[in-house]
Amino acid sequence: MDSLQWITSGHARLAASVSGQGTPIVFLHAGVCDRRMWHAVAPRYAARGRTIAYDRRGYGLTRADPEDHAQVADLLAVLDALTDGEPAILVGASAGGRVALDMALLHPARVRALVLVAPNIAGAPAPVYDPPVQAQMDELRQAEAAGDMERVNRCKARQLLDGVLAAEGRVTGETRTLFLDMNGIALRASPGGQALEPAPAYPRLADVAAPTLVAWGDLDFPHVQERSRHAARTIPGAEAREFVGAGHLPSLEDPAGFAALLDDFILRRAAEG
Repeated sequence: MDSLQWITSGHARLAASVSGQGTPIVFLHAGVCDRRMWHAVAPRYAARGRTIAYDRRGYGLTRADPEDHAQVADLLAVLDALTDGEPAILVGASAGGRVALDMALLHPARVRALVLVAPNIAGAPAPVYDPPVQAQMDELRQAEAAGDMERVNRCKARQLLDGVLAAEGRVTGETRTLFLDMNGIALRASPGGQALEPAPAYPRLADVAAPTLVAWGDLDFPHVQERSRHAARTIPGAEAREFVGAGHLPSLEDPAGFAALLDDFILRRAAEG
């Protein structure tokens, strides 16, 4: 059973769900979710390692006073508090993948392996949208300009949960409700101060030393798919997985299918501990 633990980093109290013992496996959520996006995935690995899923600043239960902060420093605080100094397997989705990748470049000794799911990568080329996708982006920008956060949330669900290349409403039920709740919290969050970013990772992908698996869904933004393929080609020895029929958040819409494609990589790396 998960225990909820609190980790201090600067003026933040980071909420973390922790379960199991052994090789640490840290799950980093997307920028439209919180640690709950992993609630159906992380327990699969608790018998083989110590699973940790935490809320970054501005998400979920984490609370923080406004201050300049670095996401990698917050992740280091989590590792220092919960891993007994063992290198961790980092599983990062979207913006969580960006944090995981930055950690692997800045602190390679702390990272046993990387799983990057449709990762956001600092320094990647700016996207160019074809007309149907551009129309979706225009609708999102209009909602943001109007300050209509409920509409913004619906647009994000359409783009990132359903997938821009799929029909709207493809993902329904509890999964959609959870997405709207997680992203709704993020949209309502107070400003948390300036995020301090490290040097862009995109030009340094060839410097990643950790064993890496890169995954993406074939219904996601085309530029995210290409960025993921580029990372898989460029990171030395990286493995690649495409989730057929999945959008930007395959672990949320199909936890069992997601885990089935990742099990071999994660359990192999955990066993190496």
